[in-house]
Amino acid sequence: MSFSNRKEKFLALANLDFAGKNKEELQEISRKVLEEGMHGLCFSPYMEGQKPGDRISEEQIHRRMKIIQPYTQWIRSFSCTEGNEAIPRIAREYGIKTMVGAWLGDDPDINRQEVENLIQLAKEGFVDIAAVGNEVMLRGDLTEDELLGFIQQVKDAGTGIPVAYVDAYYEFAERPRITEACDVILANCYPFWEGCDLDYSILYMKDMFNRAIRAGNGKKVIISETGWPSQGSSLEGAYPGYENFLKYFINTQKWAAEDDIEIFYFSSFDESWKVGAEGDVGAYWGLWDKDEQLKF
Repeated sequence: MSFSNRKEKFLALANLDFAGKNKEELQEISRKVLEEGMHGLCFSPYMEGQKPGDRISEEQIHRRMKIIQPYTQWIRSFSCTEGNEAIPRIAREYGIKTMVGAWLGDDPDINRQEVENLIQLAKEGFVDIAAVGNEVMLRGDLTEDELLGFIQQVKDAGTGIPVAYVDAYYEFAERPRITEACDVILANCYPFWEGCDLDYSILYMKDMFNRAIRAGNGKKVIISETGWPSQGSSLEGAYPGYENFLKYFINTQKWAAEDDIEIFYFSSFDESWKVGAEGDVGAYWGLWDKDEQLKF
């Protein structure tokens, strides 16, 4: 896939006005944007009826990787156990770069296995960026010292790849020791979860991004997650819905191309299990639905 003329193509959308655009027109624009290609995509491996804790198969990883391969340069995975450790290796077979996550929580045995597997994958050459933990500080699963120990363990493996931690953008300003330990800043930026109206969502995300830049003191900032649900319940001024989902996708990719921002869009496929953690909107963040059909 060639990305060399991506920015030129997107400039035609630079002054895009959604006023008067019907659903079919938004779908057509979204398809064009997708076909232009994106920097990164968060990879959802769980099929309908599966959830974290269930083992995923290489067959299902291959099937989903084939679907997304034409449209993204990178994928982000979230775990290195229960079959997820095959994701980076399979991504390599499709020519896709990898941000590989070790999922850290409150189980010491699982944490140890996650980090060991991440290090092994990195030593084998399947990891381009190592993401040690995701929103652990936000959830309060570990102390800062515990998280810093895991980050240092991966760094000490000597693989030479960037090692970082993923959290909400504002955590990096509040936790300077963790920010200092990261080679790059991996910031989750969700205007939706902060109740932002869609019309102001990209301006709001730009502010989130700039706050992460200031916290990083010159370190590169990558938006490790952002997205908008296609259905579900509203949150203050943020309304899910099919057309809002399309508009947010278009605007995000347009900004990424214009300002050369590296974004991992959330997410590739809908996952029903997320309803338990996030309410009804949790199941509807994918560009493809739970049955692997592109939503537009």
